[in-house]
Amino acid sequence: MTVYLDHAATTPASPVAINAYARAMAMVGNPSSIHSAGQAAKRMLEEAREQVAATLGCDPIEVVFTSGGTEAINLALKGLYWQRNNVVGRAASASERIETRIETRTRILVPRGEHHATMDTVQWLEQHEGAIVEWLPLDEFGALRIDALEHALRADPGSIALVTMIAANNEVGTVQPVREAAALTAAAGVPLHVDAVAAYGHLPIDFELLRSQSGSAATGLVALSVSAHKIGGPVGIGALVLSRQASVVPLIHGGGQQRQVRSGTQDVAAAASFAAAAGESSGSLSAESARLSALRDRMIAGVRAAVPDAVLNGPDPSAPALGAPALGAPAASGTASGAPGERAAHPDAVGRLSMNAHFSFPGCEGDSLLFLLDAAGIAVSTGSACQAGIPEPSHVLRAMGRDEVASRGVLRVTLGRTTTDADVDAFLAALPGAYAQASQAGLADRVPGLGIR
Repeated sequence: MTVYLDHAATTPASPVAINAYARAMAMVGNPSSIHSAGQAAKRMLEEAREQVAATLGCDPIEVVFTSGGTEAINLALKGLYWQRNNVVGRAASASERIETRIETRTRILVPRGEHHATMDTVQWLEQHEGAIVEWLPLDEFGALRIDALEHALRADPGSIALVTMIAANNEVGTVQPVREAAALTAAAGVPLHVDAVAAYGHLPIDFELLRSQSGSAATGLVALSVSAHKIGGPVGIGALVLSRQASVVPLIHGGGQQRQVRSGTQDVAAAASFAAAAGESSGSLSAESARLSALRDRMIAGVRAAVPDAVLNGPDPSAPALGAPALGAPAASGTASGAPGERAAHPDAVGRLSMNAHFSFPGCEGDSLLFLLDAAGIAVSTGSACQAGIPEPSHVLRAMGRDEVASRGVLRVTLGRTTTDADVDAFLAALPGAYAQASQAGLADRVPGLGIR
Protein backbone atom coordinates (compact mmCIF):
# COMPACT_ATOMS: atom_id res chain seq x y z
CA MET A 1 0.00 0.00 0.00
CA THR A 2 1.36 3.43 -0.97
CA VAL A 3 2.47 5.82 1.75
CA TYR A 4 1.03 9.10 0.50
CA LEU A 5 3.15 12.15 1.39
CA ASP A 6 2.12 14.56 -1.35
CA HIS A 7 -0.82 16.30 0.32
CA ALA A 8 0.19 19.69 -1.08
CA ALA A 9 -0.63 18.37 -4.55
CA THR A 10 -4.01 17.02 -3.45
CA THR A 11 -5.27 15.40 -0.29
CA PRO A 12 -7.66 12.43 -0.01
CA ALA A 13 -11.33 13.32 -0.04
CA SER A 14 -12.82 13.49 3.43
CA PRO A 15 -15.61 10.97 4.17
CA VAL A 16 -17.88 13.84 5.21
CA ALA A 17 -17.22 15.55 1.87
CA ILE A 18 -17.93 12.34 -0.04
CA ASN A 19 -21.19 11.82 1.84
CA ALA A 20 -22.26 15.42 1.24
CA TYR A 21 -21.54 15.02 -2.47
CA ALA A 22 -23.54 11.80 -2.69
CA ARG A 23 -26.54 13.34 -0.92
CA ALA A 24 -26.52 16.42 -3.14
CA MET A 25 -26.17 14.35 -6.32
CA ALA A 26 -29.44 12.62 -5.44
CA MET A 27 -31.24 15.95 -5.79
CA VAL A 28 -32.64 17.21 -9.08
CA GLY A 29 -32.94 20.91 -9.79
CA ASN A 30 -31.10 23.83 -11.34
CA PRO A 31 -30.53 26.46 -8.61
CA SER A 32 -31.56 29.18 -11.09
CA SER A 33 -34.99 27.60 -11.65
CA ILE A 34 -37.95 29.09 -9.77
CA HIS A 35 -39.91 25.87 -9.24
CA SER A 36 -39.69 24.01 -5.94
CA ALA A 37 -36.99 21.58 -7.09
CA GLY A 38 -34.84 24.46 -8.30
CA GLN A 39 -35.38 26.41 -5.09
CA ALA A 40 -34.42 23.37 -3.00
CA ALA A 41 -31.17 23.18 -4.96
CA LYS A 42 -30.65 26.91 -4.47
CA ARG A 43 -31.09 26.58 -0.71
CA MET A 44 -28.47 23.84 -0.59
CA LEU A 45 -26.13 25.95 -2.74
CA GLU A 46 -26.51 29.06 -0.60
CA GLU A 47 -26.09 27.08 2.62
CA ALA A 48 -22.82 25.76 1.19
CA ARG A 49 -21.75 29.30 0.30
CA GLU A 50 -22.51 30.41 3.86
CA GLN A 51 -20.49 27.53 5.32
CA VAL A 52 -17.46 28.25 3.10
CA ALA A 53 -17.71 31.97 3.92
CA ALA A 54 -17.70 31.18 7.64
CA THR A 55 -14.32 29.43 7.28
CA LEU A 56 -12.87 32.41 5.40
CA GLY A 57 -14.23 35.22 7.55
CA CYS A 58 -16.17 36.88 4.75
CA ASP A 59 -19.74 37.65 3.74
CA PRO A 60 -21.41 34.81 1.79
CA ILE A 61 -22.10 37.15 -1.14
CA GLU A 62 -18.33 37.62 -1.46
CA VAL A 63 -17.80 33.91 -2.20
CA VAL A 64 -17.72 33.29 -5.96
CA PHE A 65 -17.51 29.57 -6.74
CA THR A 66 -15.10 28.68 -9.55
CA SER A 67 -13.74 25.51 -11.14
CA GLY A 68 -10.71 25.63 -8.84
CA GLY A 69 -7.81 27.73 -7.63
CA THR A 70 -6.42 28.34 -11.11
CA GLU A 71 -9.66 29.85 -12.40
CA ALA A 72 -10.03 31.93 -9.24
CA ILE A 73 -6.52 33.33 -9.71
CA ASN A 74 -7.13 34.03 -13.40
CA LEU A 75 -10.43 35.76 -12.62
CA ALA A 76 -8.82 37.93 -9.96
CA LEU A 77 -5.72 38.92 -11.90
CA LYS A 78 -7.22 39.41 -15.35
CA GLY A 79 -10.46 40.80 -13.97
CA LEU A 80 -8.74 43.37 -11.75
CA TYR A 81 -6.27 44.34 -14.47
CA TRP A 82 -9.04 44.90 -17.01
CA GLN A 83 -11.16 46.77 -14.49
CA ARG A 84 -8.24 49.05 -13.59
CA ASN A 85 -7.66 49.70 -17.31
CA ASN A 86 -11.30 50.10 -18.26
CA VAL A 87 -12.63 50.71 -21.76
CA VAL A 88 -14.21 54.10 -22.51
CA GLY A 89 -15.44 56.04 -25.51
CA ARG A 90 -17.83 53.42 -26.88
CA ALA A 91 -19.83 54.52 -29.91
CA ALA A 92 -23.62 54.36 -29.83
CA SER A 93 -23.85 51.42 -32.22
CA ALA A 94 -21.91 48.20 -32.13
CA SER A 95 -20.86 48.59 -35.77
CA GLU A 96 -19.30 51.97 -35.01
CA ARG A 97 -17.81 51.01 -31.67
CA ILE A 98 -14.51 52.66 -30.93
CA GLU A 99 -12.67 51.43 -27.88
CA THR A 100 -10.01 53.45 -26.14
CA ARG A 101 -8.25 51.64 -23.32
CA ILE A 102 -6.94 53.77 -20.51
CA GLU A 103 -3.56 52.10 -19.98
CA THR A 104 -2.10 54.22 -17.23
CA ARG A 105 -2.21 51.38 -14.67
CA THR A 106 -0.11 48.75 -16.37
CA ARG A 107 2.29 47.70 -13.60
CA ILE A 108 1.67 44.39 -11.79
CA LEU A 109 3.82 43.69 -8.72
CA VAL A 110 4.52 39.97 -8.19
CA PRO A 111 6.92 38.13 -5.85
CA ARG A 112 9.29 35.77 -7.65
CA GLY A 113 8.20 32.60 -5.84
CA GLU A 114 4.56 32.48 -6.91
CA HIS A 115 2.63 29.45 -8.18
CA HIS A 116 2.63 29.01 -11.96
CA ALA A 117 -1.10 29.80 -12.04
CA THR A 118 -0.09 33.33 -11.06
CA MET A 119 3.17 33.55 -13.01
CA ASP A 120 1.66 32.34 -16.27
CA THR A 121 -1.37 34.62 -15.90
CA VAL A 122 0.63 37.81 -15.38
CA GLN A 123 2.97 36.83 -18.22
CA TRP A 124 -0.10 36.39 -20.45
CA LEU A 125 -1.24 39.88 -19.46
CA GLU A 126 2.24 41.13 -20.28
CA GLN A 127 2.24 39.50 -23.72
CA HIS A 128 -1.35 40.26 -24.73
CA GLU A 129 -2.62 43.20 -22.68
CA GLY A 130 0.36 45.52 -22.31
CA ALA A 131 1.03 44.81 -18.64
CA ILE A 132 4.43 45.52 -17.14
CA VAL A 133 5.30 42.80 -14.63
CA GLU A 134 7.70 43.78 -11.86
CA TRP A 135 9.14 40.80 -10.01
CA LEU A 136 9.79 41.34 -6.31
CA PRO A 137 12.63 39.55 -4.49
CA LEU A 138 12.38 36.92 -1.76
CA ASP A 139 14.59 36.53 1.27
CA GLU A 140 16.70 33.43 1.93
CA PHE A 141 13.74 31.67 3.56
CA GLY A 142 11.37 32.26 0.65
CA ALA A 143 9.40 35.18 2.12
CA LEU A 144 8.57 38.33 0.17
CA ARG A 145 10.96 41.18 0.91
CA ILE A 146 8.40 43.61 2.28
CA ASP A 147 10.83 46.53 1.87
CA ALA A 148 10.95 45.80 -1.86
CA LEU A 149 7.16 45.92 -2.07
CA GLU A 150 7.11 49.19 -0.15
CA HIS A 151 9.72 50.69 -2.50
CA ALA A 152 7.82 49.56 -5.62
CA LEU A 153 4.54 50.98 -4.30
CA ARG A 154 6.14 54.36 -3.62
CA ALA A 155 7.37 54.61 -7.21
CA ASP A 156 4.32 56.09 -8.99
CA PRO A 157 1.49 54.16 -7.29
CA GLY A 158 -0.97 55.56 -9.83
CA SER A 159 0.62 53.39 -12.52
CA ILE A 160 0.05 50.12 -10.61
CA ALA A 161 -2.86 47.92 -11.67
CA LEU A 162 -2.57 45.44 -8.81
CA VAL A 163 -0.36 43.46 -6.48
CA THR A 164 -0.66 39.69 -6.11
CA MET A 165 1.05 37.39 -3.66
CA ILE A 166 0.82 33.88 -2.29
CA ALA A 167 -0.19 33.43 1.36
CA ALA A 168 2.11 30.46 1.95
CA ASN A 169 4.56 29.16 -0.61
CA ASN A 170 3.34 25.97 -2.25
CA GLU A 171 6.85 24.52 -2.58
CA VAL A 172 8.84 25.40 0.54
CA GLY A 173 5.89 26.23 2.81
CA THR A 174 7.05 29.69 3.89
CA VAL A 175 4.23 31.81 5.32
CA GLN A 176 4.19 35.26 3.72
CA PRO A 177 3.73 38.76 5.25
CA VAL A 178 0.17 39.16 3.99
CA ARG A 179 -0.98 41.54 6.71
CA GLU A 180 1.91 43.92 6.06
CA ALA A 181 1.31 43.77 2.30
CA ALA A 182 -2.39 44.48 2.76
CA ALA A 183 -1.63 47.57 4.84
CA LEU A 184 0.91 48.87 2.32
CA THR A 185 -1.36 48.36 -0.68
CA ALA A 186 -4.32 49.94 1.10
CA ALA A 187 -2.22 53.02 1.92
CA ALA A 188 -1.05 53.22 -1.70
CA GLY A 189 -4.56 52.85 -3.13
CA VAL A 190 -3.73 49.62 -4.98
CA PRO A 191 -5.77 46.37 -4.94
CA LEU A 192 -4.18 43.21 -3.56
CA HIS A 193 -5.03 39.62 -4.47
CA VAL A 194 -3.87 36.79 -2.22
CA ASP A 195 -3.44 33.21 -3.46
CA ALA A 196 -4.41 31.26 -0.33
CA VAL A 197 -4.72 27.87 -2.04
CA ALA A 198 -1.77 26.34 -0.15
CA ALA A 199 -2.60 28.10 3.13
CA TYR A 200 -6.31 27.27 3.32
CA GLY A 201 -6.96 24.62 5.93
CA HIS A 202 -3.53 25.12 7.50
CA LEU A 203 -3.59 28.77 8.62
CA PRO A 204 -6.48 30.70 10.14
CA ILE A 205 -8.01 33.01 7.52
CA ASP A 206 -10.29 35.91 8.36
CA PHE A 207 -10.79 38.00 5.22
CA GLU A 208 -12.89 40.76 6.77
CA LEU A 209 -10.76 41.10 9.90
CA LEU A 210 -7.60 41.29 7.82
CA ARG A 211 -9.20 43.94 5.62
CA SER A 212 -10.20 45.91 8.70
CA GLN A 213 -6.80 45.60 10.38
CA SER A 214 -4.99 46.72 7.22
CA GLY A 215 -7.30 49.61 6.35
CA SER A 216 -8.46 47.91 3.15
CA ALA A 217 -11.58 49.18 1.39
CA ALA A 218 -11.87 49.48 -2.38
CA THR A 219 -8.10 48.92 -2.44
CA GLY A 220 -5.76 46.90 -0.28
CA LEU A 221 -6.88 43.29 0.18
CA VAL A 222 -9.86 42.85 -2.15
CA ALA A 223 -9.56 39.26 -3.42
CA LEU A 224 -8.44 35.87 -2.14
CA SER A 225 -8.35 32.49 -3.93
CA VAL A 226 -8.87 29.01 -2.45
CA SER A 227 -9.42 25.46 -3.72
CA ALA A 228 -11.49 22.58 -2.34
CA HIS A 229 -9.31 19.59 -3.17
CA LYS A 230 -6.46 20.87 -0.99
CA ILE A 231 -8.64 20.49 2.12
CA GLY A 232 -10.38 17.16 1.43
CA GLY A 233 -13.07 18.45 -0.91
CA PRO A 234 -13.62 17.53 -4.56
CA VAL A 235 -11.39 18.44 -7.49
CA GLY A 236 -13.03 20.92 -9.83
CA ILE A 237 -14.31 23.56 -7.43
CA GLY A 238 -12.69 26.50 -5.70
CA ALA A 239 -13.65 30.01 -4.79
CA LEU A 240 -12.65 33.61 -5.27
CA VAL A 241 -13.44 35.76 -2.27
CA LEU A 242 -14.15 39.14 -3.86
CA SER A 243 -14.88 42.11 -1.63
CA ARG A 244 -18.23 43.81 -2.13
CA GLN A 245 -16.26 47.03 -2.61
CA ALA A 246 -14.29 45.59 -5.53
CA SER A 247 -15.27 44.85 -9.10
CA VAL A 248 -13.69 42.77 -11.84
CA VAL A 249 -14.29 42.27 -15.53
CA PRO A 250 -15.59 38.68 -15.89
CA LEU A 251 -13.75 35.93 -17.74
CA ILE A 252 -16.90 33.92 -18.49
CA HIS A 253 -20.06 35.51 -19.84
CA GLY A 254 -23.57 34.08 -19.80
CA GLY A 255 -26.32 34.05 -17.24
CA GLY A 256 -24.45 36.13 -14.68
CA GLN A 257 -25.38 33.72 -11.89
CA GLN A 258 -22.78 34.94 -9.40
CA ARG A 259 -22.89 38.75 -9.07
CA GLN A 260 -22.35 39.06 -12.84
CA VAL A 261 -18.76 38.05 -12.02
CA ARG A 262 -18.94 34.38 -13.01
CA SER A 263 -21.58 32.85 -15.27
CA GLY A 264 -22.62 29.23 -15.62
CA THR A 265 -24.94 26.79 -13.87
CA GLN A 266 -23.53 26.27 -10.41
CA ASP A 267 -22.45 22.81 -9.24
CA VAL A 268 -24.57 22.26 -6.14
CA ALA A 269 -23.08 18.88 -5.26
CA ALA A 270 -19.50 20.13 -5.52
CA ALA A 271 -20.36 23.21 -3.45
CA ALA A 272 -22.00 21.08 -0.74
CA SER A 273 -18.98 18.78 -0.64
CA PHE A 274 -16.61 21.77 -0.55
CA ALA A 275 -18.56 23.23 2.37
CA ALA A 276 -18.46 19.95 4.31
CA ALA A 277 -14.69 19.67 3.87
CA ALA A 278 -14.21 23.33 4.77
CA GLY A 279 -16.19 23.00 7.97
CA GLU A 280 -14.33 19.89 9.04
CA SER A 281 -10.93 21.37 8.20
CA SER A 282 -11.66 24.65 9.97
CA GLY A 283 -13.00 22.94 13.07
CA SER A 284 -9.89 20.83 13.55
CA LEU A 285 -7.31 23.36 12.32
CA SER A 286 -5.58 24.08 15.62
CA ALA A 287 -5.32 20.47 16.79
CA GLU A 288 -4.37 19.15 13.35
CA SER A 289 -1.69 21.82 12.88
CA ALA A 290 -0.13 20.82 16.19
CA ARG A 291 -0.24 17.12 15.25
CA LEU A 292 1.28 17.70 11.82
CA SER A 293 3.95 20.03 13.19
CA ALA A 294 5.13 17.27 15.51
CA LEU A 295 5.20 14.72 12.68
CA ARG A 296 6.99 17.16 10.38
CA ASP A 297 9.63 18.02 12.97
CA ARG A 298 10.31 14.35 13.66
CA MET A 299 10.63 13.74 9.94
CA ILE A 300 13.04 16.65 9.48
CA ALA A 301 15.22 15.34 12.30
CA GLY A 302 15.12 11.87 10.76
CA VAL A 303 16.14 13.12 7.31
CA ARG A 304 19.06 15.04 8.79
CA ALA A 305 20.20 11.93 10.65
CA ALA A 306 19.84 9.67 7.60
CA VAL A 307 21.34 12.09 5.05
CA PRO A 308 23.57 14.61 6.85
CA ASP A 309 24.17 16.53 3.61
CA ALA A 310 20.45 17.22 3.13
CA VAL A 311 19.47 20.88 3.35
CA LEU A 312 16.08 22.00 4.67
CA ASN A 313 14.73 24.82 2.52
CA GLY A 314 12.64 27.52 4.16
CA PRO A 315 12.27 28.36 7.86
CA ASP A 316 13.84 25.87 10.26
CA PRO A 317 11.48 24.61 12.99
CA SER A 318 14.46 24.04 15.30
CA ALA A 319 15.51 27.70 15.14
CA PRO A 320 13.92 30.37 17.37
CA ALA A 321 11.36 32.35 15.38
CA LEU A 322 8.35 34.58 15.69
CA GLY A 323 4.91 33.04 15.35
CA ALA A 324 3.58 32.42 11.86
CA PRO A 325 1.34 35.21 10.56
CA ALA A 326 -2.33 34.35 10.89
CA LEU A 327 -4.30 35.66 7.91
CA GLY A 328 -6.51 38.02 9.85
CA ALA A 329 -7.09 35.66 12.77
CA PRO A 330 -7.36 37.40 16.13
CA ALA A 331 -4.26 37.35 18.28
CA ALA A 332 -4.24 35.17 21.36
CA SER A 333 -3.87 36.68 24.83
CA GLY A 334 -0.32 37.78 25.51
CA THR A 335 0.72 37.65 21.85
CA ALA A 336 0.63 40.07 18.96
CA SER A 337 -2.02 42.76 19.02
CA GLY A 338 -3.14 42.14 15.47
CA ALA A 339 -1.70 45.40 14.15
CA PRO A 340 -0.10 45.35 10.67
CA GLY A 341 3.43 44.03 10.82
CA GLU A 342 2.94 42.03 14.01
CA ARG A 343 2.49 38.29 14.31
CA ALA A 344 -0.38 36.37 15.82
CA ALA A 345 -0.25 33.14 17.78
CA HIS A 346 -0.47 29.91 15.83
CA PRO A 347 0.24 26.28 16.72
CA ASP A 348 3.09 26.31 14.19
CA ALA A 349 5.36 29.11 15.40
CA VAL A 350 8.11 28.75 12.82
CA GLY A 351 6.85 30.70 9.81
CA ARG A 352 6.18 27.64 7.66
CA LEU A 353 3.16 25.46 7.06
CA SER A 354 2.79 22.68 9.62
CA MET A 355 2.49 20.04 6.90
CA ASN A 356 5.48 21.04 4.73
CA ALA A 357 9.10 19.92 4.61
CA HIS A 358 11.27 20.71 1.59
CA PHE A 359 14.82 19.39 1.14
CA SER A 360 17.73 19.72 -1.24
CA PHE A 361 19.84 16.58 -1.68
CA PRO A 362 23.28 17.37 -3.16
CA GLY A 363 24.58 15.39 -6.10
CA CYS A 364 21.36 13.88 -7.41
CA GLU A 365 18.25 14.72 -9.37
CA GLY A 366 15.02 15.19 -7.49
CA ASP A 367 13.27 13.12 -10.13
CA SER A 368 15.62 10.20 -9.46
CA LEU A 369 14.79 10.30 -5.78
CA LEU A 370 11.08 10.60 -6.53
CA PHE A 371 11.02 7.53 -8.78
CA LEU A 372 13.14 5.43 -6.42
CA LEU A 373 10.91 6.30 -3.48
CA ASP A 374 7.84 5.63 -5.60
CA ALA A 375 9.20 2.16 -6.37
CA ALA A 376 9.49 1.67 -2.60
CA GLY A 377 5.84 2.65 -2.15
CA ILE A 378 6.40 6.26 -1.02
CA ALA A 379 4.63 9.08 -2.89
CA VAL A 380 6.35 12.47 -2.64
CA SER A 381 6.95 15.38 -5.01
CA THR A 382 9.89 17.34 -6.39
CA GLY A 383 7.87 20.53 -6.24
CA SER A 384 9.63 21.79 -9.35
CA ALA A 385 8.49 22.18 -12.93
CA CYS A 386 9.38 19.52 -15.48
CA GLN A 387 8.75 20.35 -19.09
CA ALA A 388 9.05 17.81 -21.89
CA GLY A 389 10.88 15.42 -19.56
CA ILE A 390 13.68 17.92 -18.89
CA PRO A 391 14.42 18.48 -15.19
CA GLU A 392 14.19 22.20 -14.46
CA PRO A 393 15.49 23.93 -11.35
CA SER A 394 12.93 25.21 -8.86
CA HIS A 395 12.19 28.87 -9.59
CA VAL A 396 11.35 29.30 -5.91
CA LEU A 397 14.78 28.13 -4.77
CA ARG A 398 16.48 30.25 -7.42
CA ALA A 399 14.55 33.25 -6.08
CA MET A 400 15.83 32.34 -2.60
CA GLY A 401 19.40 32.59 -3.90
CA ARG A 402 20.16 28.90 -4.37
CA ASP A 403 22.25 27.82 -7.34
CA GLU A 404 20.91 25.66 -10.17
CA VAL A 405 22.36 22.41 -8.83
CA ALA A 406 20.83 22.88 -5.38
CA SER A 407 17.55 23.80 -7.04
CA ARG A 408 17.35 20.51 -8.95
CA GLY A 409 17.93 17.83 -6.31
CA VAL A 410 14.85 18.62 -4.25
CA LEU A 411 12.00 16.76 -2.59
CA ARG A 412 8.82 18.23 -1.17
CA VAL A 413 7.28 16.02 1.51
CA THR A 414 3.85 17.16 2.63
CA LEU A 415 1.63 15.66 5.31
CA GLY A 416 -2.11 15.60 5.79
CA ARG A 417 -5.12 14.29 7.68
CA THR A 418 -4.32 10.64 6.83
CA THR A 419 -0.60 10.83 7.70
CA THR A 420 0.52 8.64 10.60
CA ASP A 421 3.70 8.01 12.56
CA ALA A 422 4.06 4.78 10.58
CA ASP A 423 4.03 6.76 7.32
CA VAL A 424 6.89 8.95 8.53
CA ASP A 425 8.80 5.85 9.67
CA ALA A 426 8.33 4.23 6.25
CA PHE A 427 9.64 7.32 4.46
CA LEU A 428 12.69 7.55 6.72
CA ALA A 429 13.41 3.85 6.22
CA ALA A 430 13.27 4.12 2.42
CA LEU A 431 15.19 7.38 2.05
CA PRO A 432 18.82 6.29 2.66
CA GLY A 433 18.73 3.58 0.00
CA ALA A 434 16.98 5.82 -2.50
CA TYR A 435 19.50 8.60 -1.89
CA ALA A 436 22.45 6.23 -2.30
CA GLN A 437 21.13 5.02 -5.67
CA ALA A 438 20.22 8.51 -6.86
CA SER A 439 23.68 9.78 -5.89
CA GLN A 440 25.30 7.06 -7.97
CA ALA A 441 23.29 8.22 -10.98
CA GLY A 442 24.32 11.83 -10.29
CA LEU A 443 23.00 14.87 -12.11
CA ALA A 444 21.82 14.60 -15.70
CA ASP A 445 23.65 16.76 -18.22
CA ARG A 446 21.34 19.32 -19.76
CA VAL A 447 22.15 19.68 -23.44
CA PRO A 448 20.51 22.66 -25.21
CA GLY A 449 18.10 21.41 -27.86
CA LEU A 450 18.53 17.78 -26.88
CA GLY A 451 17.09 17.65 -23.39
CA ILE A 452 19.05 15.46 -20.98
CA ARG A 453 21.99 13.21 -21.82
